[in-house]
Amino acid sequence: MGTVTLGVSIAVPEPYGSFLQERRAGFGDPAAHGIPTHVTLLPPTEVDASVLPAVEDHLARVAAEGRPFPMRLEGTGTFRPLSPVVFVRIVEGAEECAVLQERIRMESGPCARELQFPYHPHVTVAHGIDEEAMDRAFVELKEYEAAWMINGFALYEQGADGVWRLDREYPFGTDEQPDGASPMVPRQAALTRPAAPHR
Repeated sequence: MGTVTLGVSIAVPEPYGSFLQERRAGFGDPAAHGIPTHVTLLPPTEVDASVLPAVEDHLARVAAEGRPFPMRLEGTGTFRPLSPVVFVRIVEGAEECAVLQERIRMESGPCARELQFPYHPHVTVAHGIDEEAMDRAFVELKEYEAAWMINGFALYEQGADGVWRLDREYPFGTDEQPDGASPMVPRQAALTRPAAPHR
């Protein structure tokens, strides 16, 4: 049956999502159009395809216990020199994200895994590009601000082309998306473009 690479994240809604995605592309990040603008809850994780139903059931239970919370972005930060990343900072909602990711990665669940670095919620705007472009991302978005309510999270699967595609949405307080409800995950049009090859 093979394996699949999954990720769980909170989507950055429009108009913020597409704006930050286009800025990421403008800084020269080749991954920009293969990754929706997001806050990671579960980093890329390879699992056996047969485990996917258990993963979906687990995420539905986590979401059912969740409640909406506000998120606010403000300014930039970086993980350099430890990791070549520039990001927009989360100044409200970080604690709620930390709780969610712990529940998703609980040891007794199908998404249990160790993290390479301590969890630090953020919105990546540049990753693995040259230092000059990283510096530009850090400076040009240092005044950036955005705020919205988080109503749930989503499961994504990475395709063979490197593009992350939506698998299922998980609204808080319910086991499934109500009929006729508006999608929580922004349909960022740029994601229909092929992912640029990694350098």
